[in-house]
Amino acid sequence: MNKKINTVLFILGATLYNILITVSVFLLLLTAYVNLLMRRLPAGFHAWVIPLFFIAAIVISFFVYRLTLGILLKKIDMDRYFDPVFSGRSGQ
Repeated sequence: MNKKINTVLFILGATLYNILITVSVFLLLLTAYVNLLMRRLPAGFHAWVIPLFFIAAIVISFFVYRLTLGILLKKIDMDRYFDPVFSGRSGQ
């Protein structure tokens, strides 16, 4: 495979990985809430749970993704296998 195909596959795989992390964290938070906290918190708080968990899942997945990508970048020479996504202006 050439560098362009590697780049496209890497971007698609990384996107799917990030979505999978986000959904997994969201479901984990929601399951923990239903099983542990739902009966203990006031009724007015229940309306805020889904948006808060969604935002928390995005933030947590961002940090997990960055950590995973950092480890991957240490092991793989990106210039050798991937094309740059954004190239500079012509003539530079």
